[in-house]
Amino acid sequence: MKRYAYILLATLTAGSLSCKKSFLDENPSSFLSTSNAFNTEADFNASINDLYGLVRSHYYTVNDFNPFWYMYRTDAYYDATATAANLPGEIAASATAITNFAWAPHYKIIEEANTILHRLPTSSLTAAQQTLFEAKAKFFRGLAYRALGYLYGGVPLNLNEIETPKTDFTRATREEVYAQVEEDLNFAAANLPDIASTSVKDGEISSTAAYHLLAEVYNADKQYQKAVDAATKVINNPAMKLMTTRFGTRRTVTPGDVYWDLFQRGNQNRKSAGNTEAIWVIQIETDVPGGGGSTTGGSQFGVYAAERVHAPLVRDLTSPVGTTKVPLFNWPMGDYTGGRGVGFLAPSYWFSDTVWQSDFINDIRNANNNFVREFVSNNPQSPYYGKIISTQNPPGDLTGINGPIQKGKWDRAFYPYQSKCSQPYDYPTSLYANPTSTDPVQKYALKAGAGGTYIDQYMSRLAETFLLRAEAYVGLNNTTAAAADINAVRRRAGASDVLSANVNLDYILDERLRELGIEEKRMLTLMRLGKWVERTRKCNPFYGPQMKDNYNLWPIPVTEIEKNNKAVLEQNPGY
Repeated sequence: MKRYAYILLATLTAGSLSCKKSFLDENPSSFLSTSNAFNTEADFNASINDLYGLVRSHYYTVNDFNPFWYMYRTDAYYDATATAANLPGEIAASATAITNFAWAPHYKIIEEANTILHRLPTSSLTAAQQTLFEAKAKFFRGLAYRALGYLYGGVPLNLNEIETPKTDFTRATREEVYAQVEEDLNFAAANLPDIASTSVKDGEISSTAAYHLLAEVYNADKQYQKAVDAATKVINNPAMKLMTTRFGTRRTVTPGDVYWDLFQRGNQNRKSAGNTEAIWVIQIETDVPGGGGSTTGGSQFGVYAAERVHAPLVRDLTSPVGTTKVPLFNWPMGDYTGGRGVGFLAPSYWFSDTVWQSDFINDIRNANNNFVREFVSNNPQSPYYGKIISTQNPPGDLTGINGPIQKGKWDRAFYPYQSKCSQPYDYPTSLYANPTSTDPVQKYALKAGAGGTYIDQYMSRLAETFLLRAEAYVGLNNTTAAAADINAVRRRAGASDVLSANVNLDYILDERLRELGIEEKRMLTLMRLGKWVERTRKCNPFYGPQMKDNYNLWPIPVTEIEKNNKAVLEQNPGY
């Protein structure tokens, strides 16, 4: 046998020695690289879809912390888990959140948009296709630079794909950044299809979305007549109309109203729900791979965690029974107690009470089904079972996380919240612990993995366009026209008209709270108007004493300054 083995080995060796070196050469039938990744329409669609994903991740689903930086530390909200504010530590050039929260994600959007723009001329696309993709890429680039300009002022302005390391960035002025945003958005507005076009699917951008964003940026740039003109293109579009009668999947549910209907599952989109108010809606699909709405991974993984963050942790609200403290609520529950809220993002008293005083009863946006102040105890073991527990007039024997409950001093376990962060009595079926139960309490019990908001989210809607145009009219000293736009929004809500003599920028900021509430990226609004410091001092005593004048611009991240070693990236004053 050994003899045959040697013969076989010799034969194989001789054969291998006689082979050409080309035997080992790779000859792939296809491959993907940076040189051929942008050629066909499908290639560019994939990159545009990634831009949608980057926007959704940053503003909604990346985790349960970063998206809500746009709400904490403003006139409207504070961190209910903190015993004291720490703005000097949080608004610092070396703070991790300053870099990881806004700077890097927006430059990632810009980077990808620039790559699309750079690769279009050498692609196989037709001229018409190239123009359309250019418009889409410039929309996203304008969106990103707009946010950077609001937060940091002048920032490095790069309009080209970066293919080699670059460490010599310098800052453009804020005015130059705004000018570029306006140029990008004007191109997008001129070349994207109208929102009514059959080519615009639910969740996609349109010329209408570009004009809405232009109105906002022109206001920031104090070009008020251009802001009026851009907003008017949206408002006068025959396809656009405020929703004024009940509609959608739960239009017969009581209590309910047309404002409540705007935020019910399945009601946000134009084509699938007939919502003529929606301009740009971020799509969140439940338990679809990449859909942004997982019910199995927990509230911090692949889901918009507005419910978890904004609704109170009613689990820890107790009253005494003898020597025992008994919870008033079973938790988590899919009713108006706030699902699986854990009480992070509480409203300032200004937002929860002060802004509503003139129309506390009539304004449907302040109805209990929209701004929950009255909670019905759902724990049969509690002496309050079945009774209404009101934040306006709480019983005297209640205890929360921080001690006895006091009117007007919110506790993490008990404060008013906006139901639009949740989906009362309408959670995805897979989140109910006992979906077939007939017990009035157990049938709404939720699994521990709840806490997400399984609702498509408005990036922009028509009510805001009216308020943007009103803002521009104030800039033009035309308070009569501004009042008319504000009243278009207020009348839908059943609120009384505002008199033109009472209209100013602060009134509009209050109206934005009433109308847009938790859906608004409040920090961006205040920063673009240079009002973050003033409004927070005025409306939020938790943060107000720590506000510094220079906070109306955020610091340039120190890590970016240090990496940029071939040029000076100047820091904003005061940091």
